[in-house]
Amino acid sequence: MKLFHIKTYQLKLATAAILAIPLIGSISSCKKEFLEKVPELTLPDQDAFANPTRILGQVNGLYSSSKAGSLFGGRYLIYNDIRAEEFVNRTGNVVTGYDVYQGTNNSTNTYVASFFSQAYLTINRANLFLDGLSKNSTVLTPAVNANYAGEAKFIRALNYFALIQIFAKPYVTDNGASRGLPLRLTPETSLANNALKSSTVAAVYTQILKDLDEAEASLPDTYSTPLLRTTRAHKNSAIALKTRVYLAMGNYLKVLEEGNKIVPQAAPFKNAARTAHELQASVVSVFQSPFTTSESIFSFPMADTNAPGTQNQLGYYYSWAGNGNLEYSLNKAGAGIYADPAWPTSDARKSLLIQDATISGVLHSYPIKYGAVSPFIDFVPMIRYAEVLLNVAEAEALAPGGNLSRSKALLQAVRTRSDASYVYGALLTPAALEAAILKERRIELLAEGFRYNDLARKAAPLPSFGAGASIPVNDQRYTFPIPIGELNTNPLVNTL
Repeated sequence: MKLFHIKTYQLKLATAAILAIPLIGSISSCKKEFLEKVPELTLPDQDAFANPTRILGQVNGLYSSSKAGSLFGGRYLIYNDIRAEEFVNRTGNVVTGYDVYQGTNNSTNTYVASFFSQAYLTINRANLFLDGLSKNSTVLTPAVNANYAGEAKFIRALNYFALIQIFAKPYVTDNGASRGLPLRLTPETSLANNALKSSTVAAVYTQILKDLDEAEASLPDTYSTPLLRTTRAHKNSAIALKTRVYLAMGNYLKVLEEGNKIVPQAAPFKNAARTAHELQASVVSVFQSPFTTSESIFSFPMADTNAPGTQNQLGYYYSWAGNGNLEYSLNKAGAGIYADPAWPTSDARKSLLIQDATISGVLHSYPIKYGAVSPFIDFVPMIRYAEVLLNVAEAEALAPGGNLSRSKALLQAVRTRSDASYVYGALLTPAALEAAILKERRIELLAEGFRYNDLARKAAPLPSFGAGASIPVNDQRYTFPIPIGELNTNPLVNTL
């Protein structure tokens, strides 16, 4: 991993408050000033932990680094969704992922490389912060120290999970025995440790879960405002992410163990523990300002001073009306979910969250979860309660001794929210429930970055519309190659 004097860079960004992560406590009332404040760029290393404000600035910087356009601000979600069958490319632009769409990207793809390097840069920033926080533990109270450490571990886990999904084989293919990625858990301030072998996929998952367990233990139950509860990690954020991680491992009993902390046993499925969560009456409201509903467990906020950047924005990729460029429209034929009879026009997710545009004489349909108004500052939804309900539904269907009735009730709750007239049939077997749940995920989570991961965690072939082929899990195109920059600076990366 090429470091570029990351420690200095991290500390310079420690007070970069323009990056739209809201402050806690008394500072939270100054949100507009916080979003627009000019960053201090000359913070000496020894002063980074000098006072609570500077330490909080570094916490903010971890979220800011994660929401870069090359990472969770756009590209991570986009790469996961355009690789399969749901979207059709309109522009043929390599800058906006055309080679990823076609399954022809290789180790020299600089845009995928930016995703890789930004994630590792963020991981190292988390490592630096945790080290500095430990060495300066008397500046803050023990409770605030624990809060901030939990946030750093949550961010580190989120970034490692994104990396291991895309740059390594799925856990379920061999229980994680294959080549994973280098586990960098200590601060890197020079190039001395660039050469580092990869750990196994299983070892990376173990570290992700360790971070999330420790984050859950030290994060607060909740925050004082909807904005903070949506954009800062709390206990339920870590719990919800663990259901996603365990689902990727096929460990359904652990999905239930975690999911039951925030999902009641019976309808109505409304969580009241720590931070309240429930499905909104209208799915449309989740994607409208202020983006802070109780369904939004964790999102990355944006502001006009820190938009995701040119050709990274979700609205730019998937929308047309306004300033969007509609790089990818919905696949309305073949295997695309749009044409599936299980998604009728009576469903609000189709009637209210899909729009049409005629471009050069061709009619296109596209999702409007993200507004197409420059500078594209819709919040990026990373974890929604709807996903957690579907995670638990799938686990109930597939876990030994699972509750099939509860599984169906959870599935029905997500569907009924958007289509009250739709009633599932008997769904008497785990296989029938699994198929219905996976299809519901394609509808509910469309354009939110789940499609590739949902295929990979089943070791299912990748139905690449762009490649015009079904790509099996053992095909080299299934997993993104390690970028050439990492190969050049870390010659051990492909070894265990």
